[in-house]
Amino acid sequence: MRIGLLGTGPWARMAHAPALSAHDGLEFAGVWGRRTDAAKELADLHGTRAYDDVDALLFDVDAVAVALPPDVQADLAVRAARAGCHLLLDKPLAATVEEGRAVAAAVEAAEVASVVFFTARFQAETAAWIAQQADTEGWFTGRAQWLGSVFTSDSPFADSPWRREKGALWDVGPHALSVLLPVFGDVRRVAAAARGPRDTVHVVLDHAGGASSTLTLSLTAPPAAAGAAVELWGEAGVTLLPESSEDVVTALSRAADALLGAARTGRPHACDARFGLRVTEILAAAEGLLDGNQR
Repeated sequence: MRIGLLGTGPWARMAHAPALSAHDGLEFAGVWGRRTDAAKELADLHGTRAYDDVDALLFDVDAVAVALPPDVQADLAVRAARAGCHLLLDKPLAATVEEGRAVAAAVEAAEVASVVFFTARFQAETAAWIAQQADTEGWFTGRAQWLGSVFTSDSPFADSPWRREKGALWDVGPHALSVLLPVFGDVRRVAAAARGPRDTVHVVLDHAGGASSTLTLSLTAPPAAAGAAVELWGEAGVTLLPESSEDVVTALSRAADALLGAARTGRPHACDARFGLRVTEILAAAEGLLDGNQR
C-alpha cells in the first residue's frame, strides 16, 4: 500500500514518519505539509518525496496518514476519502460534530477503510486489558484520569494553538473515552461537567450498560503529577489499566496494520471514523455543559 503523510509537526516527526517508513507493508510515498520547507526536510529525512500540492499526493497514493490539527484533518480527510484513499487518522477526529459527521459520511460513501489512532487501543498490554474487561460483566463504576503537563513543561506540543484553544477535554479526553466505551458501553448522557484549575475538567458519564464513570483531564498538571490511570470497580473486583512498555511508533505501526486489514477485508475496524465521530459527539456534549456552567 502506497501511503502519504499529511503534516510535518512534532507528532508527524516523532511518530508518523518513523512508523510509516519502517513498516514492511507500506511504501512511504510522500509528505505534504502546510509549510513546504518542513515537508521537504521531513521527506528528505525518510528518503521520500515532498509534495507542494496535496491533491497531487492524494492522486499518487492508496492511503494517507494525517498528523494535523483536528479542524484541518477533518477537511483533508473528506478530500482524501473522495479521492479513494484509505485513512489513518489522529484523535480527535474533528473539532466539531458537523466536521466529524462529514468525515464519517465521506468514508462511508467512498467505501474506504479508516482507523483513528487512539494510543491505548493499539498498545499490546493495554489493548489486551481493554478486551478482557469488555468481556467481563458486572461493572459498576470507573474513573479515568489523564493528567498531562503539556503547558507546564518543555513539551514539544506546548505551542500547539488548537490544544490551547480546546484544552485537555479534546486532547486527552479521547484517550479516556477510547478505554471506557468498549468496557462500559456507549454514553447515554453526559451527566455533569465542571472546570478545575487552569484547563482541567471533570466529566461524569452515564453509560448504556448501566455503569457510570468520571473523567479528570488536564494539560496543565504539575510535571511531577502527570500521568494516566484508569480504574474499574464491579462484581469482579477492582482492576487498573496496566502501563504499557511500548513506544508510540510501535503502537502506530499496529494501527497501520489495522488499516491494512480493514482495507483488505472490507470489515470496519473498531476504531474507525464512526467511532471517532461518537467520541467527538461526547466531547461536544461535555463542552456544551462546561460552556453552560460558565454563564
